[in-house]
Amino acid sequence: MFLYFHKLLLNLQAQSALNEMRKLFIYIFPLLTLVLSGCGEYTKALKSRDVDYKFDYAKRAYNQKKYVQVTTLLTDVIVPLRGGPKGEEALFLLAMSYYENKDYLNSGVYFKNYYTRYPKGKYAELARFYSGYGYYLDSPDAQLDQTNTVKAIEELQGFLDYFPRSDKVTVAQNAIFEMQDKLTLKELQNAQLYYNLGNFLGNNYEAAIITAQNALKNYPYSKYREDFELLILKSKYQEAKLSVDEKQRDRYQDVIDEYYSFENNFPDSKNLKEATNIYNLAKRHITD
Repeated sequence: MFLYFHKLLLNLQAQSALNEMRKLFIYIFPLLTLVLSGCGEYTKALKSRDVDYKFDYAKRAYNQKKYVQVTTLLTDVIVPLRGGPKGEEALFLLAMSYYENKDYLNSGVYFKNYYTRYPKGKYAELARFYSGYGYYLDSPDAQLDQTNTVKAIEELQGFLDYFPRSDKVTVAQNAIFEMQDKLTLKELQNAQLYYNLGNFLGNNYEAAIITAQNALKNYPYSKYREDFELLILKSKYQEAKLSVDEKQRDRYQDVIDEYYSFENNFPDSKNLKEATNIYNLAKRHITD
């Protein structure tokens, strides 16, 4: 009797599992069919020589966020469509597809192609904005090469010049400020490196001073202004210490002048004590 019920239970479990598999198949099969048909249609569009058909499929693919398909198809038809009524939209969609796929270098190239070819086009405002904003999103940390950061600032500044009343102005301005700070930080790191090298293989303090002064000239409102001015003060003091006797007095006087400038610009600085110590040391060489 036990074996009979055990066998019956196994049969029921098997039947239940089979029913669940049937239900799952009922739900999955339409989706699988849709995916396969979609792949088939994309392959058909890819192989087609009908430019309009490829363009129409690319537009549908864009709405479905299939950006790789879009870039592949539109790259094939962008030249044949040029000059026609669909050429402008195709070029913009190609750029946007690269952008949405986080390929900001290619998107920047095609956005620039768009607003150069269609300066008053339907998508000119967006093209100029996303061209710069893509480079902004691709901008690396300060210690790395800042080519894309410079491009981003140039492109976004161009956007602000052409569309000063755009609803994206604030976003663009904030991105520019952030990237200017990044460029300034890189210059600060360079100046600090020169200072740390000291007189190794030459007068690196002079290089630190020049780098810091140029950064202050290029970015006068930087949040790192205090750091630059303190570094200039410290570098001038170290340079004075290493000077030959006939130049020391003038260079220590330069340190004192630099201190007064720092104190005047940052009277509440947390670094004022350090700056004052440097001033006192320099002053001894003037009064002795």
